[in-house]
Amino acid sequence: MSQNIHTEPDVILIGAGIMSATLGMFLKELMPEIKIDIYERLDVAAAESSDAWNNAGTGHSAFCELNYTPELPDGTIDTAKAVKIAEFFEESKQFWTYLVHQGRITNPEDFVNSTPHMSFVWGKDNVEYLKKRYNALQQYPIFKGMEYTEDPAVITQWMPLVMEGRATGEPIAATRMAIGTDVNFGELTRDMFAWLRTQPDVNLFFGHEVRSMRRSRSGSNKWKLKIKDLATGDKKRIYARFVFIGAGGGSLPLLEKSGIPEGEGFGGFPVSGQWLKCINEEVIQKHDAKVYGKASVGAPPMSVPHIDTRMINGKKELLFGPYAGFSTKFLKQGSYLDLPLSIKVNNIGPMLAAGYHNLSLTKYLIEQVTQSRDDRMEALREYLPTAKPEDWELETAGQRVQVIKKDPEQGGKLEFGTEVITSADGTLAALLGASPGASTAVSIMIDVLNKCFKDKMQSAAWQSRLREMIPSYGQHLNDNLQLLKKVRYDAAEILKLEKLDEVFYV
Repeated sequence: MSQNIHTEPDVILIGAGIMSATLGMFLKELMPEIKIDIYERLDVAAAESSDAWNNAGTGHSAFCELNYTPELPDGTIDTAKAVKIAEFFEESKQFWTYLVHQGRITNPEDFVNSTPHMSFVWGKDNVEYLKKRYNALQQYPIFKGMEYTEDPAVITQWMPLVMEGRATGEPIAATRMAIGTDVNFGELTRDMFAWLRTQPDVNLFFGHEVRSMRRSRSGSNKWKLKIKDLATGDKKRIYARFVFIGAGGGSLPLLEKSGIPEGEGFGGFPVSGQWLKCINEEVIQKHDAKVYGKASVGAPPMSVPHIDTRMINGKKELLFGPYAGFSTKFLKQGSYLDLPLSIKVNNIGPMLAAGYHNLSLTKYLIEQVTQSRDDRMEALREYLPTAKPEDWELETAGQRVQVIKKDPEQGGKLEFGTEVITSADGTLAALLGASPGASTAVSIMIDVLNKCFKDKMQSAAWQSRLREMIPSYGQHLNDNLQLLKKVRYDAAEILKLEKLDEVFYV
């Protein structure tokens, strides 16, 4: 084994997933001369959380995800999260539109396709909830064009496979947003890295694992990382002025190694997942939508059941789930020691408190882990009454590590979103958490830029460039219907999405 010293990069990105790819694209667009090194422990990009089979959501835009619009105790619908996520997803689409228009990415149909987003519920109370949700969202231009119906004939047109063999008489309701999309974030990530690797001073290293990181003692305000080549065993020390930890479930252990005080008190709760994957082509072709229902009582938000059409490696697929599970691994290809090794003096309190306040989640996970194949099929038949066991096989999804953080009232709180942790001097940023994750990667990385490149972000040059990449940058699309329709039209034109009626476009 040899030991090398490499002090060249301005930026180190840890993890070759959608977050690092998005940040790398932004930095290279804004600072073409920047030197970037990317390190990934696996031998291919986007093989963990960003991969299509591992990713629980493909195009989260809040059109159909009912967990983003909870019903409050007074019976009203809280729309704040849905509106925010819908705007964030439009930002992502604008950025992808720019990348395709500029030739950074070709063949957009390889990663994004038009797929209607629908919600479907049954039972009097759920029907009442969905109608209230629909009415509440109609005040926002970004949700204009959503359709609502309780008519079984219309629902059969929208989702024939869901209605096939369904008993009549029970109240049912559905919403439909025709402008929905399916996004293969694994393919998108690999497309972005393919372009980055053609750029000067960008190096992507697969099969390399970051073993340690700390501030340099030289007083140069740099980070020192020790990295191991897993194939050869070679080790090297690397110094950089800025480090981004975008390693999915592997981010928490690296954040802990950094020693920044801002990272103290954070813990992680890993949740695994499984899909039922359809293997009958005839059944697959009968369905063309993302249909989301309501989560069962006690289920975590990321476990909202959905019957989901996806394009994966150029082939139409159909899957149902996710079924939750538990593993102490933080990554699908991680170690069972990940969870116990993440427990430190500064986070054991919040983790124990979060566990105490989420006993219903523990009960739910135990029920999920002990499910039989018959149990899974029974859950599937709530959505597809005619589903046959021989048409479906079990597929393992990815690992999710939900954020646990200090809470002044409860001691510790389990979060189901994403969290950006940055050092006080802006030289290090880490991304923790899961849903909606990939779908809002652009807005999350803009947040990283605002925190870590504050002076440059305030410059006229960067502001101008960002508006070129994201025309709605600095604005709320809900406040500008004309701009909303224009960016949607441009996205449909350049990303080769289906052209729909004028309710969506100028």
